[in-house]
Amino acid sequence: MRRRLHQTYERLVLGHPRQVLLLLAVVLLVAVIRAPHFGLDASADSLLLENDQDLKQFRALNRRYGGREFLFVAFSPLDGDPFSDQSLRTIRSLRDAFARLDVTESVLSILDVPLVRQRPGGISDIADNLRTLESADVDRDRAREELMRSPIFRDLIISADGRTTALRIDLKENTRLQALLAERERLREQRAAAGLAPEEKQQLEQVQQDYEILKTQRAQRISRAIEEMRSLIAPWKGQGQLHLGGMPMIVDDMIRFIEWDLLVFGAGVFLFLVAMLSVLFRRLRWVILPLCSCLYAGIVMIGFLGWMAWKVTVISSNFISLMLIITMSMNVHLIVRYRQLHRDYPGQGQRQLVLETVSRMVWPCLYTALTTIIAFCSLLFSGIKPVISFGWMMSIGLCVTFVTTFLLFPCLLLLLGAGSRAAPGDAPGWGVTSMLARLSERHRGKVLSLSLLLLLASLAGVQRLEVENSFVNYFSDSTEIHQGLKLIDEQLGGTTPADIVLDLSVPEQTGVVDEDDEFLDFFDEGEDETAWLTPDRVRLIKEAHDRLAALPGIGKVLSLASVIRVGEEINRGEFDALALAILSRRLPETLRQSLYTPYIDEQRDEARITVRVRDSLPELRRKALIEQMRAALVEVPELAEAGRFQISGLLILYNNMLQSLFQSQIQTLGVVMAGIALMLLVLFRSLILALIGIVPNVLAALAILALMGFIGIPLDMMTVTIAAITIGIAVDNSIHYIYRFREEFPRFGDYAATLHHCHANIGRAVFYTAVTIISGFSILVLSNFIPTIYFGLLTALAMAVALLASLTLLPCLLLLVRPFRA
Repeated sequence: MRRRLHQTYERLVLGHPRQVLLLLAVVLLVAVIRAPHFGLDASADSLLLENDQDLKQFRALNRRYGGREFLFVAFSPLDGDPFSDQSLRTIRSLRDAFARLDVTESVLSILDVPLVRQRPGGISDIADNLRTLESADVDRDRAREELMRSPIFRDLIISADGRTTALRIDLKENTRLQALLAERERLREQRAAAGLAPEEKQQLEQVQQDYEILKTQRAQRISRAIEEMRSLIAPWKGQGQLHLGGMPMIVDDMIRFIEWDLLVFGAGVFLFLVAMLSVLFRRLRWVILPLCSCLYAGIVMIGFLGWMAWKVTVISSNFISLMLIITMSMNVHLIVRYRQLHRDYPGQGQRQLVLETVSRMVWPCLYTALTTIIAFCSLLFSGIKPVISFGWMMSIGLCVTFVTTFLLFPCLLLLLGAGSRAAPGDAPGWGVTSMLARLSERHRGKVLSLSLLLLLASLAGVQRLEVENSFVNYFSDSTEIHQGLKLIDEQLGGTTPADIVLDLSVPEQTGVVDEDDEFLDFFDEGEDETAWLTPDRVRLIKEAHDRLAALPGIGKVLSLASVIRVGEEINRGEFDALALAILSRRLPETLRQSLYTPYIDEQRDEARITVRVRDSLPELRRKALIEQMRAALVEVPELAEAGRFQISGLLILYNNMLQSLFQSQIQTLGVVMAGIALMLLVLFRSLILALIGIVPNVLAALAILALMGFIGIPLDMMTVTIAAITIGIAVDNSIHYIYRFREEFPRFGDYAATLHHCHANIGRAVFYTAVTIISGFSILVLSNFIPTIYFGLLTALAMAVALLASLTLLPCLLLLVRPFRA
């Protein structure tokens, strides 16, 4: 079978190198044409769990109560007084400028909120004479005191210390986009439950395309608006600290981070590979040939992603650098083998040398590619959408890498000719591999003992792994995202939102509020709206509100209770449903939409409470906080029955993702270990060799996870992939080494002699590729995304441990077990 494949390869590929290169050029041209369709995605959709039921509830809740996107500008004046003349002029200028943007629905600032304590009187009097800071007769000192004590506006648009204020810019909704999202989810749910008819499948495909187009157009509009806002803010920065924030800005900046990472990682790895190849091989051809393979594989993959409309997220932004590194490592193995054959068999022609190189390397490279593909395919079991996409991208990319390596590289090498032969010691690494060979032979017991101790320490460290992480700390201190999030988290009530919906359809235990003739004057057709909001319901909302607000880690809490308490202050404790209706009727529509309607759904007998969590608190544990929220609500007798309340929001979705990381880590490790063990078993047809091959790599992966546990680096969307990737890439070393050891052992008939020979040949190739991979991953420290930096450094360290294990522990195990017969 293998002989027929070799003959076919020689006849079709090596027999027609120019035609093969022409075919590859056509594929490259198609990829270049599709490359402009290559896109990026940093939306919240790209950071969620697949098929998360809480996500469906979250979207349904947004449709009922409104989930309008907004931006905010936090302003801390130099004089520390947002109520001074200069500060108010700055706020007014910014508000008016933001209001003129075409994406803006409304702007809320301290200039616009109603001041209800400026004049004496009851709720009716105040509702008819609402004042704001722009009113001529307003008392600023009284306004300052009111806003800083307000249950509604304190920690919302004014900080508790009164030194920082915020402008909230609500963005216009795209109803068509929301309708497409709802239709897409409906069709997906139907597909999962009962399947889709052919016309429905076509409808779903069209809906998905329309949704992506509209989403991209909206993102572009918002991106332009954010740039305009930054331009509008710039002239006023001399008046104090100004920070733009909000989820749309985070998404826009993360797109820029991804673009920067793609550029920096790709260019940095490329330049590094040029330098590395120049140092290792000192021949121009050995620099040009692998770089051609790297560039070809990268461009083809970008074109493929553009054709498939797969978007790159912040998690997969390093796929280009990974492809370059893996393509380079495969090419390095071919170069080292070709140079050895050229040196050992000077009489052979170029075609025979290339054929012999390919024949000897195709099977170990195939199995190394397959094992690495298994590692990335294991990420498909994570349940985390961007991690799944990353797994698919890299699995397909490895197929492109393998085909490129064994078509482009041999054809180019065949046309270039043989060139000059290399001397045995003409490249770096000879002394390192020789030293490691002597260490493995002479100190086998010490190597095995140290490996056992490292394994025990690793098992202890893995037990200390955590998944808690702060979204604020995903970004470096110098970025506007970090500064804005930190400010709003510490000064303006927290960052991560959550919603609590209370079911108020329980039977009432007290009387219904009587109708009032005065009430009818404010409503058309004499509708009686007081019957719904009874004293029991008011008490229930208040109690739930207060219990949530008392929990540690909870920042700003808003509900109908906040509005009711403002009314109670005005009416000296007497505030019923009638007074609330009067107040809500007289409020400006923008304030009514933000203070009243988001918290009540009378048709469903529901009340909504919104909370924000102080994300930057170091002692915050989200899972425990959510359990505390549930326990606090269950203590309310009317809510103790199952189903009487629902907790939703980004807090739940983010916690679901974090908690899935532990299970994902176990699943991906289990899948990758089982898959690679099976692959090694098929390759070597020996259970002993399969176990020997996987042990050094599992040790390296566990050691890095343990290090994360000991120094307190939590698992996140990036670091959760380290173990699987380490095993998948590092096992290549074991495959190449064992494959060569088995091939050379009959020639020497002695384990020690074979060990030294393998270290001097395949050991050098392993050393070169490992150094390339380690240095390539280290370039990820240039990212602005902290998880990417951790991913790069930790994976580089894991590959260094795997390299040492492959050239010390692996040969020691071979010497100990002696699986080959002379």
